[in-house]
Amino acid sequence: MEGRQSAWRIYRESLPILVVSLVGGIFAGSVLGSEGMTAGFERFPGMLLLLPAFLATRGNVYGALGARISSGLHQGMIDPEFSWDRRLVNAVAASFINGIGVSVFIAVLSWGILHVLGRESARLIELISIMVVSGVLTSTTLIFGLLTLVFASYEYGLDPDNLIGPIVTTLGDVFGVVFLFIALTIAEVLF
Repeated sequence: MEGRQSAWRIYRESLPILVVSLVGGIFAGSVLGSEGMTAGFERFPGMLLLLPAFLATRGNVYGALGARISSGLHQGMIDPEFSWDRRLVNAVAASFINGIGVSVFIAVLSWGILHVLGRESARLIELISIMVVSGVLTSTTLIFGLLTLVFASYEYGLDPDNLIGPIVTTLGDVFGVVFLFIALTIAEVLF
């Protein structure tokens, strides 16, 4: 009986988040297929190569942050509120640095791969600039959004472990695509 109740609780907590993830994925896809995004991809060749890696790393970096915070909450090592906590600050800082660092690495790696293959590519400074702008915006938004949702769910008696995966991947896809669009628009003005 206890196993059935536990399974029902996980299902009940996860289903609304999965529906929100579905809507968020459709929204991200519509932004990705927009005329402005397509024009940006044509203006800066190589964006299609780095896009999947950029979106995947948003989920990987900030999923690890969410799991670390969730474990800290369950173990009583982190208080469920916005306050100065050395463990929380260190985890957030490490995730932010990882998010920006991996964005730059993706730009350099994509540029190198395209040159080795003899394919057309935007200049390295253009790819790095686009990745830094979108990486900073996405990282900042994901950190505050993730902390708010994890703390709020914990306060309302929901298990953050059931919510972190879909939340992080959805936020990463939606804000990753939107901020990439903004970064492309800025790069078109600057370069």
